[in-house]
Amino acid sequence: MLGDARVVVLCCDPLVLGGGVDQQLIDHIYECAFFPGEWPSVLDALSQIADARGGCLLTAHTSVLNWTTSASMIEVWDALIEKNLLACGERFRRLVELQHAGFLTDQDGYANEAEMAADPLYRDLLWPMGLGWATATAVPLPTGDTIVLTLERFRSRGPVEPDVVEQLDVLRPHLARSALLSARLQLERARAASETLALLGLPALVFDSVGRVVAANSLIEDLGLQVHWRAGDRIALGDPAADAQLQVVVAALGQGRPGGAARSFAVRGADARASLVAHVVPVRGHARDIFVHGAGVLVLTPVTLPQALPVELVRSLFDLTPAEARVARGLGAGQSVEEIAEASGLSATTIRNQLRGVLEKTGCRRQAEMVALLGGLASARFGAGDAGP
Repeated sequence: MLGDARVVVLCCDPLVLGGGVDQQLIDHIYECAFFPGEWPSVLDALSQIADARGGCLLTAHTSVLNWTTSASMIEVWDALIEKNLLACGERFRRLVELQHAGFLTDQDGYANEAEMAADPLYRDLLWPMGLGWATATAVPLPTGDTIVLTLERFRSRGPVEPDVVEQLDVLRPHLARSALLSARLQLERARAASETLALLGLPALVFDSVGRVVAANSLIEDLGLQVHWRAGDRIALGDPAADAQLQVVVAALGQGRPGGAARSFAVRGADARASLVAHVVPVRGHARDIFVHGAGVLVLTPVTLPQALPVELVRSLFDLTPAEARVARGLGAGQSVEEIAEASGLSATTIRNQLRGVLEKTGCRRQAEMVALLGGLASARFGAGDAGP
């Protein structure tokens, strides 16, 4: 987006145009340094001054790490992320390169509207959504971060006037100081998240609503064969079937769909035996105080636990019901569906329904895969030359 600089972007919402800048607003700006949840209301006040629609507050490196937005700009922000326009648009790059210690307008960065039309940020997103006029400022920080604040107006409203820029320039030093502290606190929270993951004693990472990794412990970074790191701070599992399940759950969590509940599934090694069990746990409620902007936690459990019999281990890892565990135990012992039904006094149809539940929860597509999974657990538990009970 802006080379290797970390970027904090502030976009703001419209309110009725008020009077001049007052001490209460400045105090509120500084409050945001320690309570980031207050930024939306400050963004609303800034939008009053600029007569703007609004936007969001984000922290980014080469990709977005943290952000918050007022309600009126959620749709715009989601579209920015989906189209990756923060990365390919020219506006932010030009803003930073101008190195101006104040707010600028579109006319400062572009020669004319024809040049703006060549920028996909305007052409493909802002103009189709009725936006397109803005005022923005870039503040380089000694940490290497860059703060960018932009207020988005409706295109029908016209360009931002010089007197609006003057009012915002008065606020710029306060916004810069507060945003700097916010950015540093976010970094400290990221470190706290990594330390929390380390305490688990299991390979783990936190991902955001679009699947980017925001924190990871060293244990998961060492799983080079099972976990592959991709561009854009994303990961893929070495087992294609497991990776497909992971991506479905990540997408569901990011979109807030009911399917984004906790899930567990096997991650197989090169010999098709389960070497890990992946657990995806949603980040909800107060957990967001630790895992800032995290959507979920991926924990990988190695299948090497000796304290449980194979079927009991599978039941624990995959949340099998007692009936499903009995079916898994029988199939693992070589029994057919009919033999399990006869032994339990149930119909073969009932056993097949329970088998479907086992397959879904273990992430297996066929009965043979599930039996192989149990075999892999048994091998991991007893070792090559050991005998099980």
